[in-house]
Amino acid sequence: MMASHSDTLVVFFGATAGANGGKLGSDEREIILLVWQIVDLHEKKVGKIQQRLIKPDTIELTDQCKEETGLSVEELCKAEPLDTVLQQFQQAVSAEVKALGRSSYTLCVDGPLLIRQAIHPEASKKNLVLPECFYSFVDLKREFHKCCPNAEEAKMSFLSIIKQPLCLFPDHKFSLFETVKYKFESGACSKTEAVDSETVIRARGLPWQSSDQDIARFFKGLNIAKGGVALCLNTQGRRNGEALVRFINSEHRDMALERHKHHMGSRYIEVYKATGEEFLKIAGGTSNEVAQFLSKENQVIIRMRGLPFTATQQDVLGFLGPESPVTDGTEGLLFVKYPDGRPTGDAFVLFACEEYAQNALKKHKQILGKRYIELFRSTAAEVQQVLNRYMSTPLISTLPPPPMVPVSTRDCVRLRGLPYTAAIEDILEFMGEHTIDIKPHGVHMVLNQQGRPSGDAFIQMKSADRAFMVTQKCHKKMMKDRYVEVFQCSAEEMSFVLMGGTLNRSGLSPPPCKLPCLSPPTYAAFPAQTAMLSTEAAALYQPPLLATPRTPQPPTHSPAPTLTYYSPQPQLYMNMNMNYTAYYPRYYSIMTPAAPVLPQPGALVRMQGLPYSAGVKDILSFFQGYQVTIVNITTH
Repeated sequence: MMASHSDTLVVFFGATAGANGGKLGSDEREIILLVWQIVDLHEKKVGKIQQRLIKPDTIELTDQCKEETGLSVEELCKAEPLDTVLQQFQQAVSAEVKALGRSSYTLCVDGPLLIRQAIHPEASKKNLVLPECFYSFVDLKREFHKCCPNAEEAKMSFLSIIKQPLCLFPDHKFSLFETVKYKFESGACSKTEAVDSETVIRARGLPWQSSDQDIARFFKGLNIAKGGVALCLNTQGRRNGEALVRFINSEHRDMALERHKHHMGSRYIEVYKATGEEFLKIAGGTSNEVAQFLSKENQVIIRMRGLPFTATQQDVLGFLGPESPVTDGTEGLLFVKYPDGRPTGDAFVLFACEEYAQNALKKHKQILGKRYIELFRSTAAEVQQVLNRYMSTPLISTLPPPPMVPVSTRDCVRLRGLPYTAAIEDILEFMGEHTIDIKPHGVHMVLNQQGRPSGDAFIQMKSADRAFMVTQKCHKKMMKDRYVEVFQCSAEEMSFVLMGGTLNRSGLSPPPCKLPCLSPPTYAAFPAQTAMLSTEAAALYQPPLLATPRTPQPPTHSPAPTLTYYSPQPQLYMNMNMNYTAYYPRYYSIMTPAAPVLPQPGALVRMQGLPYSAGVKDILSFFQGYQVTIVNITTH
């Protein structure tokens, strides 16, 4: 029904139950009124003004709306819903245009807000199919200013358009047609591309499973640039509920800002200004492999996470099955790898249509090999971001000097991520030629409080240089079906972990203590004279850590070491006999971390509102970074 330069106009107007005028659509209120009039420019005739009331799902009018429209709640209760009124509009206009002997018309509005900020967003939320005319329209104010650039805007009211359209546009041919994109176009973005900061916003509070299409649906009516949705990832490579969105111009960006705290499902989304530099940091890339992978148009992208490191392309294709064929077979697969070629367990897959992608998503958390695989929707920007993250991550992560003990010789290594079934022979085989550099009784496997392997082990090497060589050669080397992380550390750090503290890439987190403290706990330097620093407690921090239990000695009057400690209570360490059982005559002993302090009143935390799919791992991840020790988790 649409054609450019048509002699038939449909002048269109509407109102919502809330703000109208320059703020129309900004408060997410529903449409309650549509008005239109047909204008025949060729015959210089105007049709009858048509008006339809619309019954919103929430029948509530603001005082401003009542004053501006003169409508009441009682009148709206008798009206038809939006989908019915849109059908009536389409049928009435088609019949009248046909009676004029025409086959097309031009939809004209007083500014873009009614179409972009009201009609499209509400239709998207209610899953309504809009007539085609709402995807191409003319802004009469813009056309008027083009014809009469010196005219005062106050004289250009919508009422004057309806009453005197022939006086305004007697022989005018419209050229400034505005369009609404039918679908968001995915695509790659180069880091060398220029991105105008006046076109970018940051959306915050998104559901973690949101795809670029979901975000485009939230901004329906506004035109997003090709490949202009970049989902943000946290340090673990998981989505953090934020996205950067790039629009085609600043006008659309400004309208997007008016959707601040509008809803996506039951969640409200915050919308803020962002910069082109921020967008490029997330979405920009330089990889030719990624550009080639994303060069296929109109593909649905699925991310696979948790793949076995030995998985091949044929394994993945077999896992997905014939009901979800991958675009161009193996060419539609992109394995994410470290710079040295080792797999990360992530992969991206292209599907030609939504049906194939949906079939693939049904395999979420199904088993491939010995691991369950996560599948979820992804975006071109996420593909680039994940590749950037892994390719820029150094292979060897070394710990900074610990803040609470003096810098000492880093002649130990920590193995993290060991298979729980790993035996002595597995660790020695993993070390390979470096076993000759291990100190006697220098391999220590850490058990958890239940006496089971924790997946961690410490190894004392003959020198710091030998420890460094082990991290270089063995970091992320495979043991059975898992890769093991290897970090260089000191004997003090090793001892610190056994006291119940934690050691990670970010440094040291202290062991639990019974002292009340504010969040976060702080480290304090105690003077040598304090009673808390008994030689008994200090000895627990001092290397080397032997394979036999320490026998507590009574305090002496010798000067206590002038070190900085995490504030302990004397009774906290009084009866902590570490049972280091000699398990292997030369290399091996088992270490059980110190028994935790019994929970004090107020240490029990209840969590409400968890997702139904949340497991223990999710809860532990939630508390990651806080200096707390979790003794038990009970789910209901």
